[in-house]
Parts: sequence; C-alpha cells; structure tokens
Amino acid sequence: MKKIVSLSLIALSTLVYADMSIQPFLYKDPRIMGMGGVNTAVGGYSTAVFYNPAGLIKIKKSHGVEVELLGLGITSSEKTKTFIDDLSNSKDSEVINTLDKYSGDAFNASASNYSSVSYHTQNDIAYSLGILAAVDANFMPHTNSGANGVLETHSRAYGGIFLSGAKKYTGIKLPLLGNKLDGSLTVGVTAKYITQKSYEAGLDLGEVVNNKDDLAQYLQDTYEVDNSGFGLDVGFLYEFNNEKWNPAVGLSVMNIGTLDFEDAYGAQPLSVNLGVSISPKIPWFDDLKVGVDYIDLFNAQQMRVRNYNPYRSQDQYDNANIEYELLQHLRIGASLGLVDNSWFMMTLNGGLYKGSYTAGFDMQLAIFKLQAATYQEQLGSTIGQIEDRRYMLVVGIGW
Repeated sequence: MKKIVSLSLIALSTLVYADMSIQPFLYKDPRIMGMGGVNTAVGGYSTAVFYNPAGLIKIKKSHGVEVELLGLGITSSEKTKTFIDDLSNSKDSEVINTLDKYSGDAFNASASNYSSVSYHTQNDIAYSLGILAAVDANFMPHTNSGANGVLETHSRAYGGIFLSGAKKYTGIKLPLLGNKLDGSLTVGVTAKYITQKSYEAGLDLGEVVNNKDDLAQYLQDTYEVDNSGFGLDVGFLYEFNNEKWNPAVGLSVMNIGTLDFEDAYGAQPLSVNLGVSISPKIPWFDDLKVGVDYIDLFNAQQMRVRNYNPYRSQDQYDNANIEYELLQHLRIGASLGLVDNSWFMMTLNGGLYKGSYTAGFDMQLAIFKLQAATYQEQLGSTIGQIEDRRYMLVVGIGW
C-alpha cells in the first residue's frame, strides 16, 4: 500500500476549486444519509444530536434505554478500490497514464465509531451521552502542476464527547395573545468538546520526490495542525397536534462556541438549519417519515482555495467567499419502517441529497446492527462540477 501511495504522488496536478472542505456535520449516520441527509425535523435516533438535539425526543419510549456500541463505520468513494487496483497492476512505465486516467476524480476513505447511551423518559425528557472517533481522508490527483500542487489532500483525525438533553413542553401560551399552542415544543441542547489533527496541503513535485520514502512523516512534521474547542448546539422542534399527518417543524443552531479552529480544515462555523417533516400513519407498516431540510441558511460553510506561498509551509488554504447553489443546501428524504419488535427491525430509506439520489437500509437482529447507504457529494460550488459517489457501511451492537 505504501508503494502504491508513493507511486501515485508522481505526476499529479491541478483542478480549480476542488473543494473537500465542507463539513456541515461532524458525523454522517447512514440511516440519515440514506434518506437524503434529512433530520432537522425528523429525529428519532441518538445521532439526532449532530443535526438537531431536539430530535432526541422522538426516540421511541418503548425502546427504553437505547444503547449503541461499537458502531464501526467505513465510507469509500465509488472508484477508490479501482484506482488502487489499477495503480497496483501498472508497470512503472504505465503509472503516468494510469494517473492521467483518474485526474480530476475525488477519492474519499473514512472510518468512524459513534457509541452512545440515550433514554426518552415517560416525562418527555430525553438524554444522550455519546463519544465519537473518526478519520476522514480526501485526496485528488491532477494532470498538470498548478495552484494545488501535484497532490491535493484535505484530511483529518478527530473525536469528541457529546452530552445532550431535550425537553418537550405542551400548553404554551402565545405572547400577548394568551392563546395556547395547538401542539408541543421541544427544546434540545448539546454541549460538546472536539479535538482534531488536520492535514491540508497541495504538495508540489519537489516535496513528493524528496520525501516519498516517508511521506506520512513529512506531512505530520510539516502540515499537521492541532486544534480543539468547545461547542454548543441548540435545537427546537414543534410538533402540531394532528394525529393523521403528525407534522413537525425544526430549527437548529449549531456550533456556538470555539470550534472555528482558527479557520483550519475541519472548522465548524456557527450554522443554522431548517426542516419540516410528516409522519403519517399507514396500515401494514411500522412507520413512515418524510422530511425536507434546508442546511446552512446563512452560508456559513465556505469553499477553501489555496493561497499559495512558497515560503509558508502551513495554512495554505483559506476560506473563499463563494456561495453554493440552492440545491446544495437542500435535502429531501423518506424512511419506511417495515417492522420493529424486540427481535427484528428493518427500515428502508431513500431521498435526494444535493440533487442526487440516496438509498439505504437499517436492520437489527437481536443485538446486532447493520446499516448501509449511498449518497453523492458535490465538491464544487455548482452541481455537477465535481461529483463523488460514496458508499457507507456500519456494523455494531445495540439494544
């Protein structure tokens, strides 16, 4: 593998605005990504804390204390294995042609574990304690040397602890009018501490050639940026009193605090998300959830471009004031629960994420869990500029 990586660094180069830096959420749950990344007004999982902490209130009371352990997940781009295999099988004289074949393609490989304990009490209070550990590697080969060097990488290893709570209120009176709201309002809060090591660079050919025998150490010595910070998330979920459709509206304000990491890769800017959902009762099935989200209402997430300076080894990428298309913010999805009992659970998910289809399933047999999903990242400022189809798989233990 080390030989493959070293060979892949020789003769790579530039594509303008190759953006792998957008990180609206610290964790992508395959159950949520399968249904288009929608969860601001849907909730129902322990991982609601990453989207809207008020969504914890929708964890089923019948589940009692909900435990998710060893949720080991992996994600890979569609062509990652093919790219590695082609490089492995290439003769030395064929390496340049192989790299040229994949120039401009984005590759992602990541691994994560989120373990949590959650509980929705009979008094309409929900709690959750979770621990996250993740590695996210992004890289892109280029044909000609340019601003992003011969190899562009935006990668990080990070983790943290999350303490969340949500409380549902009913019978709230409207200010000045004195009328009661015809529904319930849930307020959720998450306190979190995140630490990370990030690696963001556009390596030039000289760097690659001179350090190819121990490139990992060179990246660590030259480009590693260490950051940590505290954050606070606040979420609201209003559920209308309509038993037929069970409509809800959600609002979350994420990353209040010190998670800007001095604008290093992986920074979490304060962002605002909106969502609506319905959960109509249908015969023969356990449940149906349909939702629409608009993520990052005020465009806090920014594309990063390289501010090249040959005398500066770090902080070569800076935020660029480039807004994303409306479709980049939009999430649409549905989740159909087929069955949910003490021994077996199966849910099918589908949706649209940034204009491209998503699909997945969530299955549990006794204490064993299996979750899978596919979605497509849009890595440019416009739809279709740089597309990266990814596949997710999580295996874990829970009850």
